[in-house]
Amino acid sequence: MLLELSRKHGTYDCTLGDLSIDGVWECFTLEDLVREGEKIPGETAIPAGRYKIIIDMSVRFRRLMMHVLDVPNFSGIRIHAGNMPRDTEGCILVGQVKGVASISQSRPALSKLYDKVKDAIGRGEEVWLEIT
Repeated sequence: MLLELSRKHGTYDCTLGDLSIDGVWECFTLEDLVREGEKIPGETAIPAGRYKIIIDMSVRFRRLMMHVLDVPNFSGIRIHAGNMPRDTEGCILVGQVKGVASISQSRPALSKLYDKVKDAIGRGEEVWLEIT
């Protein structure tokens, strides 16, 4: 399975985008601002590239979550619910509705995405995230 995150535009404190699964639009995304150079936790979006996605236990959230692996110079990147830039802390937020610098209906978007990723992993598929 391939998740494709296409970054569309940034505001003064966040970057909005579209997430597709195998070429079919799934939801909107919200991340920290894209900046040149090394990722700074809680301040910058993860670098464009290709990353493996797994589902594992989050110590912080105390539940199974999607985990973005092998982000250069950072760990613990998750795909999770949230609506505003302050909710990202370097992670990728998903939602069904896009605002100017926010997303909403995040929990339904996350639930739908999580189920698809979990099913793919259950079938033995690898899941990858490609960010452009």
